[in-house]
Amino acid sequence: MDIRPARTIAELQAAEGLFDGPVRLDRSEKFLAAPGHLMLIAYVDDVPAGMVSGVEMTHPDKGTEMCLYELSVDEGYRRRGIGRALTEALAAEARARGCYGMWVGVDTDNEAALATYGSAGARDEGVFAMRGWGFAD
Repeated sequence: MDIRPARTIAELQAAEGLFDGPVRLDRSEKFLAAPGHLMLIAYVDDVPAGMVSGVEMTHPDKGTEMCLYELSVDEGYRRRGIGRALTEALAAEARARGCYGMWVGVDTDNEAALATYGSAGARDEGVFAMRGWGFAD
């Protein structure tokens, strides 16, 4: 397995099967150009097998932390440690960028995600409620 940062739209398009929907050119350009956005792709025999995205978040009194935005492993490559390796690679990159920590929101009944994050060193920081606002495209 090889984990590399995605730097081109072509790399995102090649990994499209790992995303929830199709890769859009305008969104890909914006993601790749934004400081603090990071996409790592795990390759097995040069085939995209998993991805993790992270976003740096900075606050005036806290500094910068990394949000693990999304993790995905292709069904055919699951249970091989790819999710853990991607999470650990994102954490290492966050440390290298000077982040004071990393966090992820995860559904409390998503046992696979909880196990993956736990195996990569995350600890339970308690239950929280999430509220959202949906805006049209």
